[in-house]
Amino acid sequence: MLDWKNRTAGARDGAADSVDNVRSYFAGGWAMRVFGGLLGLYLFAALLVGWYWSQEPEQFSVQQRAEAAAQARGHKLVNGYTTVETLKQVAGTLLDKPGGYLSNDLAPPGLWLDNMPSWEFGVLVQVRDMSRALRKDFTRSQSQSTEDPDLAKAEPRFHFDNKSWALPASEAEYGEGIKSLNRYLNRLADPARSDAQFYTRADNLNNWLGDAATRLGSLSQRLSASVGQVRLNTAVVDPALAGSVAQADFIEGVNYETPWLQIDNVFYEARGQAWALAHLLRAIEVDFADVLAKKNATVSVRQIIRELEAAQETLWSPMILNGSGYGLLANHSLVMANYISRANAGLIDLRQLLSQG
Repeated sequence: MLDWKNRTAGARDGAADSVDNVRSYFAGGWAMRVFGGLLGLYLFAALLVGWYWSQEPEQFSVQQRAEAAAQARGHKLVNGYTTVETLKQVAGTLLDKPGGYLSNDLAPPGLWLDNMPSWEFGVLVQVRDMSRALRKDFTRSQSQSTEDPDLAKAEPRFHFDNKSWALPASEAEYGEGIKSLNRYLNRLADPARSDAQFYTRADNLNNWLGDAATRLGSLSQRLSASVGQVRLNTAVVDPALAGSVAQADFIEGVNYETPWLQIDNVFYEARGQAWALAHLLRAIEVDFADVLAKKNATVSVRQIIRELEAAQETLWSPMILNGSGYGLLANHSLVMANYISRANAGLIDLRQLLSQG
């Protein structure tokens, strides 16, 4: 009898243990399903946010923005106002666009994005070049003139590391650069002050155009290298060594090709530079209108802007294709290289016009 009771109690305990095990199993499975669902929702939301953040900003009218800014501050549109205000707007777009500045993000979805950070770097290159031109050319009457104090502060701010996330963050440095530009602009538009100048001379403009042409020439080479090519070495060769084997190999050059994983980065960097340069050239067309008219160069500037705008056309492909030159698939890098090369050729012709008497 006692043995039967013990067996009955043991059976009940075993059944209870089985029920507990089943409950634990289902409870654990339920928790995993909840965790998996939440993770899936997070990844889906991050995908949507990342897609939204990857949308390139629209182009804007530089003249309307400058007029609106001058009216809001009670300023007069003096020479140089449109150029400096446009530089402010272009730099501010890096900070104010959807998602803000993404190049130094340490968390998803910004961490997963590389096309928009490449676009940001392209814009930043043109901002740096223009801020340097303002400091050393546009605001100085001659080589021995004193540089503007606010522009002397703005240029190094924009040259700060573009991937620094703290102590200080890149956004903070670029914001300080914009504030310095704003202080210079306030002095430039104040008729009671004469300590801020902007000189619209052909030689000043020619120096900045030379920097822009160099940038576009480099971009064109990098874009064209998406399919790989053997390039001759164009470095200066010592005539005394021209017959040596080592020097002959040096002249022949090597195969040059953009790494496969960098093709889309170069493409979006080119789009960023083209976007920023098109806006800056529109501002130059306003402030240097008299100079361009005297040199019969206004149409040349507009043609360059048209080529840069063509480089901003909507990309319908979900990815940057890298087909061969005459293959079945498109090569988006070569298409972009065509527009960049035409814009670069236009800049070279424009510089020749400005150099002529």
